Amino acid sequence: QVQLVESGGGLVQAGGSLRLSCAASGTIFSISVMAWYRQAPGQAPGQQRELVAAISPGGSTNYADSVKGRFTISRDNAKNTVYLQMNSLKPEDTAVYYCYTSRPLPGYWGQGTQVTVSS
Repeated sequence: QVQLVESGGGLVQAGGSLRLSCAASGTIFSISVMAWYRQAPGQAPGQQRELVAAISPGGSTNYADSVKGRFTISRDNAKNTVYLQMNSLKPEDTAVYYCYTSRPLPGYWGQGTQVTVSS
C-alpha cells in the first residue's frame, strides 16, 4: 500500500520560509520521480494542479518559473523522503501542496498540506 505523508505546512508572513517533507512508504522510492504540486484557493476541483518542482532518481531537478531561485527540492533515498525548502515566500504561493510519486504506476498523491502566506 502506497502512502505519502506530507508535513511542514502552515501560516507564514511574506518573505518567510517553510520546509515541507513527504515521507513515502510502499513506493519504489529509489527509482521514482518525486514531485511537489500545488492547488491554489478558488480553483475548481477538476482544475489541473500546478507542478512546483520535481526531482529524478538521480537528483536532476525541475522548477516552475514562478519559484525558481526561491524553492529547492531535495530527496533522501535512505529515508524515503522528499523535501521542499521554500524561501522568500509570497502571498501568491498560498495553496495546498501535494507530494507525488511516479512509482509504482499509475503514480500516487499525498493528502496535501496547506501553506498560507500572509502579506
